[in-house]
Amino acid sequence: MPDSSDYNVFAHLIAEKSRVYRAILAEFARAKSSFVIHLRPGDIDSALRESDRLDTDVVSESALQQLVEWGNLESHPDTSEVATVEDFWRVRNLYQMSIAGESAEQAIALFEQSIHQPGQLQSAALDEIQRYLLRISEISAGSEADDRELADVFTLLRERFDELTTQAQRFMGGIQRRIDLQSLDVESFLTYKQRLIDYLERFLRELVMATHQISSRIRGIDRDAVVELLHRVADRELVDRLDVSDIERDLNRKMWTARWEGLCAWFIGTPARRSQADELRSAARSAIPSLIATVTGINERRAGHSDRASDFTALALWFAETKDDADAHRLWRSAFAMHSCRHLSIDLETQASRDLTPVASTASWLDAPPVKISPRLHKSGRYTPRGRPAAVIDRTHEKAMLARLTSDEAEQIERARRVLCTDRPTRLSQLPELNDPEFQLLLDLIGDALAAKTDADASVSVLSSDGTLYVDLTSTMDGMTATIRTTAGLLIGDDHHLFIRGGELDHEASFKPIEAFA
Repeated sequence: MPDSSDYNVFAHLIAEKSRVYRAILAEFARAKSSFVIHLRPGDIDSALRESDRLDTDVVSESALQQLVEWGNLESHPDTSEVATVEDFWRVRNLYQMSIAGESAEQAIALFEQSIHQPGQLQSAALDEIQRYLLRISEISAGSEADDRELADVFTLLRERFDELTTQAQRFMGGIQRRIDLQSLDVESFLTYKQRLIDYLERFLRELVMATHQISSRIRGIDRDAVVELLHRVADRELVDRLDVSDIERDLNRKMWTARWEGLCAWFIGTPARRSQADELRSAARSAIPSLIATVTGINERRAGHSDRASDFTALALWFAETKDDADAHRLWRSAFAMHSCRHLSIDLETQASRDLTPVASTASWLDAPPVKISPRLHKSGRYTPRGRPAAVIDRTHEKAMLARLTSDEAEQIERARRVLCTDRPTRLSQLPELNDPEFQLLLDLIGDALAAKTDADASVSVLSSDGTLYVDLTSTMDGMTATIRTTAGLLIGDDHHLFIRGGELDHEASFKPIEAFA
């Protein structure tokens, strides 16, 4: 573990003059980007006055010396303008950022970027990963490529894959917080809800298809060939080093091999562990129940139901405004009904009697005089005060509209099932033209089947996510391509035998070879 003094480069963030220190280090970072290594105190003063970063006119050299003590800067004697002996003995320094200081600035910049830049689900990254894998497949199969091109392909693949995973983790980590914040405003939440659902549906649709294509591409690359390519990339990365030991070369090769294995594990699952792409798909789908819960809360607040969180917040404010402990205790007993139940509605005669001769709340019911209550309360257990009853809102029209929408949606799904459910396996290329509900149902069923595959050529039989259909998917093993025509366009991919049916799962029929239906 590094020594604690190595972290002193971050001490300026909580120092009293942190704003001054941050302005100075930002100027050093800007100068370094322009290939200016050393700066004099006068150069820093001039740059800060021009940029208006500080209110003070002059930055004292004590701030620079303090940054030197923390390890952010390094100082060197400045003898370039020495003309006399007195000038030689006068302390003049040139300052430059240290290695630790540069690392700290990079870490702070990355931190600020992470907290201000929202995550996103990058569909374009999936296409680029497929393109890089196609080139790697060609090289591993014997296509000529020099070390420079090979290093570029693997480096770009690694960077795009790292960006995809990082952005996806950031997006899914913050989606619940954004849902909670949007729920404060009804109109903005409804707009955000529709945008989020469309966004998730588009990404999930592309993720299902890309995951299958990428996993097939990875399985088609020879393991030994790609290891040899990874070793070439690792050695290429160390070519500019002055001295490279065998241990460093071996560690760099292992690091690149681990990166490739991480890429494979992200798209290809095993019987004991689901792929990360499948995990991301499940996490994205789980955002929908969160939206439903938020909508339910909005409807409850609109209907006038009590909001427990708001009630407790108001109660906490009342407790904070009490003058003394006695008032706080009285508020506690009133809020949580910790007092006597003698507050029940009683008639005027009993109330007048109690006003003249009060009865302590601690008095036993056996010793206290009887309480005369309203006959209506004694008979029915309810006491309804006089006055016009509250109006009842007629929701007949809204309920009929919801029932009609639910019925229409159920009919569309049922029609889609009748089109897709057959009594025998069907090639994807033989499916008729599908409308939007039929196509969406087909994508969901194929996505469930592909997610359960552990081998590109393996047959799979799974239960659909709603538990009403069983899907058998088997590769045709003839290299044919299927083109599915829909009202939204064309879907092109590897051809498969598809068998969709409902009812109880018959295990013997589920795994019956396709030839048995011929």
